[in-house]
Amino acid sequence: MAATETVIIDIRPKRVRVVAWIAAAAILAVFAAVATALTGSTGEGNAVFRPGDQAAMIGLGVCAALGALAFARPRVWGTEQGIRVRNVFGTYDLPWNVVRSVRFEHGHPWAQLELQDDDTLSVLAIQAVDKEHAVAAIRGLRSLHAAHVTAHGGTPDSRA
Repeated sequence: MAATETVIIDIRPKRVRVVAWIAAAAILAVFAAVATALTGSTGEGNAVFRPGDQAAMIGLGVCAALGALAFARPRVWGTEQGIRVRNVFGTYDLPWNVVRSVRFEHGHPWAQLELQDDDTLSVLAIQAVDKEHAVAAIRGLRSLHAAHVTAHGGTPDSRA
């Protein structure tokens, strides 16, 4: 996406972000609690937990919390020229002419882009659990796609 393009639609999931932040805080709290419980001897043998072990446990908690926060990463931006989809892993910049349709089928957890090469791209930023927010997002993306297709002499795909 070029720097001069004006972003018309900027969508992030709502519920998944809340759940990811809560999960990250809970994970960090559990690892911190375990780290504070690791003091002294185990009572059997000669294993002893030292401050370094506690710091390592907290470090593992931070890593696990960051892993949970990765699920708050999805986002989608729509412009007149194309769409940028950022999922948990990977970002995709696509011009509208490679997108055949914007789909959100009944029973599916998130939206999908059907591409001209018969491939699909999941759009994790638009999730069914967000209900009206997701419906508005899909309508916005479909209108941007339809405007591009109409401006370039085609008709939007009826399978959308």
